[in-house]
Amino acid sequence: MAYIDVFNGDADGLCALVQLRNANPVASRLVTGVKRDINLLDRVTVESGDQLTVLDVSLDKNRAGLESALAAGAAVTYVDHHFAGDIPEHANLSAHINTASDVCTSLLVNGILKGEFAEWAVVGAFGDNLRNSALAAAKPLNLSSAELERLESLGIYLNYNGYGASIADLHFDPEALYLSIAPFASPREFMLEAKETFSQLEEGYKNDMRAAGELPAAHSDKATAVFILPDERWARRVSGVYSNDLANDSPDRAHAVLTEKQDGNYLVSIRAPLNNKRGADEFCRQFPTGGGRAAAAGINDLPLTSLDSFIDSFQQFYGNM
Repeated sequence: MAYIDVFNGDADGLCALVQLRNANPVASRLVTGVKRDINLLDRVTVESGDQLTVLDVSLDKNRAGLESALAAGAAVTYVDHHFAGDIPEHANLSAHINTASDVCTSLLVNGILKGEFAEWAVVGAFGDNLRNSALAAAKPLNLSSAELERLESLGIYLNYNGYGASIADLHFDPEALYLSIAPFASPREFMLEAKETFSQLEEGYKNDMRAAGELPAAHSDKATAVFILPDERWARRVSGVYSNDLANDSPDRAHAVLTEKQDGNYLVSIRAPLNNKRGADEFCRQFPTGGGRAAAAGINDLPLTSLDSFIDSFQQFYGNM
């Protein structure tokens, strides 16, 4: 029997798995990648009796891989907050899926574990830009304002590290980053003991955000704004957290951050208005490579020729909401 852990390479996926493995330490095979690499079950081969855990990737996008794993006799625990579609009914599947806009996978795991490693859930929620949910989860912990700010910064930095077209764009391979945080029951312990890792993430984040902040909007109105980032590593790294920053600064407006790709097309991050966290997944699923959740979603490959129509559609979708 083998243990296999499949997880999104962003803050939410990392923090969800850290909680589970602190609660149940096992030697497992890790399967992860950049944040947009969500078809992770395509890379998994299982045998009867294997224990497969899947965290923070859409069941709908991994349906074929899940069905294959179940057919092979694996026991699957699936925890997620993205669009799932129809959830298979199978004796070997334990599904904990909630697509509400105020939850994330780390918070769902926190519920399963009854708050045993709640600090990591708080970090994951901060990383997914669910600040109110993070503060609610942190309330029983009686943390100081300074401690909460540190957890928020860590969540943002872990999330930032997951963005890129490939592992080469990232400061840390998500698998290596997970292994560096996994030994710590508390994120505060991690930040104290692994100062070099934390400092590298912090410095990279601040430099990239400074560069992004110098770019003008390609389109803006009362309901929407669109920003286009260049085909550069720093831009690919910062696209998601910059989207979150824009959303926080203008909570009544929807935002789209498009990053140029080498082939001339665009990678797209969408954030619904924070004061009306609806529709991002619905909007993105109109496109062949789109998906996500109600508050935050994306498109992996938007053709250059579709840019003008994309902006028009985006404006109409949120302008009429």
